Amino acid sequence: MAQLVTERPGKPEVIENRLYINGQFVPSQSGSTFDIYNPATEAHSASVYEAGPEDVDLAVAAAKAAFPAWSDLNALQRAHHLEKWANALEKCAPELAYLDAICMGKPINSDFFGSLAPTMVRVFASKALDILGDTSLNTPNFMNMTLRQPYGVCGAIIPWNGPVPTMIMKVGAALITGNTIVVKTSEKAPLSCLLAARCAQEAGLPPGVLNILSGYGRPCGEAIARHMDIRKLSFTGSTATGKLIQRMAAESNLKSVDLELGGKSPLIIWDDADLSKAVPAAAQSILANSGQVCIASSRVYVHAAIAQQFIDLLTTTMREMGKSGDPLDPSTMRGPQADAAQFERVQGYLQLAREEGVEIHLGGGREGSQGYFIEPTLLSNVPESSKLVKEEIFGPVLVVNTFTDEEEVMTRANDTEYGLYASVYTRDMSRALRAAKRFEAGSVCVNCTSPMMAFDMPFGGWKGSGQGQELSRYAMDCWTQLKSVFIAL
Repeated sequence: MAQLVTERPGKPEVIENRLYINGQFVPSQSGSTFDIYNPATEAHSASVYEAGPEDVDLAVAAAKAAFPAWSDLNALQRAHHLEKWANALEKCAPELAYLDAICMGKPINSDFFGSLAPTMVRVFASKALDILGDTSLNTPNFMNMTLRQPYGVCGAIIPWNGPVPTMIMKVGAALITGNTIVVKTSEKAPLSCLLAARCAQEAGLPPGVLNILSGYGRPCGEAIARHMDIRKLSFTGSTATGKLIQRMAAESNLKSVDLELGGKSPLIIWDDADLSKAVPAAAQSILANSGQVCIASSRVYVHAAIAQQFIDLLTTTMREMGKSGDPLDPSTMRGPQADAAQFERVQGYLQLAREEGVEIHLGGGREGSQGYFIEPTLLSNVPESSKLVKEEIFGPVLVVNTFTDEEEVMTRANDTEYGLYASVYTRDMSRALRAAKRFEAGSVCVNCTSPMMAFDMPFGGWKGSGQGQELSRYAMDCWTQLKSVFIAL
């Protein structure tokens, strides 16, 4: 049964802890549960039913049964279902925010819920009539065409750092193109997606079209990756896990796989940059969601001529913008790391910084004695070979190094296995466009930086940051199969 909770603004009357399969909330087949703890207080938040392979089988069977009717709907009928879901999500925005705050510490003042999640659903609904093929008369006595058709049953494995928006990026595109889907949420933050499932249920989304399971990568995620009836899978998470998922997909039925993986995004600040804009943007990029953002600009290369000025301004700005507090307090701008494991991971990198003797201009340790808070940290003069430069820390830790030469800095910026996001600040548009062309990244910002995104622009990574696209019309291509039809006249 769902757990009863006491009255509090933004707190749901019940916290749903069951699995959502075939339009109903049900306990797991095994009856096993796992615990969620508030990372700000370390207090117990909820116990949630843990999905296993048998629950994956049930969810896939429900999705498979629902697929024929869902895919045969008029495209605008599918869009209408998504619009109703968006309306329901909008109404429960405070509850969604509350649940992520007590799961992974995201401050409730985040705009991820008030507008982003329902808006994203509506954007996908608007794509209903854009799922089109092409025609050709280039072959004599033939009229040929291409068709874009849904895969059928799809899977999605989503991360903990933005549960509902990252789920919608996959589910919205999958459903509007006529697929049905089974979603595995992260064991760190499953509650908001279960509430989103309640919204889908109340909005009348047909049973089996959307199924949401709470569980661990093993066995639940692995069961999805290996399932023979799932033809398409989208994953957001670490590069290491993405490689495992791709291997499992290949070893099973060679299902199509999209991967949105990690990042170690470079931000280049030239000596002609407008620091009144570049400094707060750099600070916001690394402090948002406590640095737990794949597109965070975590490597800054600043021209040596302005390096000291930039670092002084950035130190002051990060100190002011990085003030932490209770994620349930509307005035809080920065919360804790998501859990003990993530806290210890970031602490390990800070210990490495001390061992390597890099300059620590700000922070460098734990903040407070309760909860998993890390001080906003600014490091400089870090060797390019250091793990601090090469690896994704996923915390409020920013590395600032200097440069003088364009060729040199572009080489250093691209010297990474990642290729998710990159940025440059300069008043020289020719230089900016040279950088935009040369950056080995799926998204490039000029005189702005992450989290800048746009609904009508694709989002995806190069190199070790993934494959496939989310958002925009390109996402529709990723969730449909292409078929050629040859018609003799």
